[in-house]
Amino acid sequence: MPELHGLNALLVEDEGAVALLIEDMLVELGVNIVASVGRLRDACEVARTAALDFALLDVNLGGEMVFPAADILRERQIPFIFSTGYGGAGPTKQFDDVPVIGKPFAIRDLDLTLRTLLKGEPGGTTPRTPG
Repeated sequence: MPELHGLNALLVEDEGAVALLIEDMLVELGVNIVASVGRLRDACEVARTAALDFALLDVNLGGEMVFPAADILRERQIPFIFSTGYGGAGPTKQFDDVPVIGKPFAIRDLDLTLRTLLKGEPGGTTPRTPG
């Protein structure tokens, strides 16, 4: 299984308390959080410019869908996971190969989903930054 320690991540989550909880989980897994943002505009900017190994994207950001940021990440070949409280199916046909983690989730679920994503299974690629 791939090592998560030292990997650089973007977290996109618009609910402050949920973002803090997920940040704590990522830090406990050894992940560096490059940015934690709650607005689509900010997510797109970080997705476009930051050195990232992966991203965790909340699907619905206060009524805006996160898909433009997902498109940028896909163009840059940066793997990502969708998180949602609306069920486990992929958010759209365009992203049906992307892993979805349902909220709320436990750290072990996040760990397993990230390791699956980063070992190059559907929806993911091998991280670009050495761990």
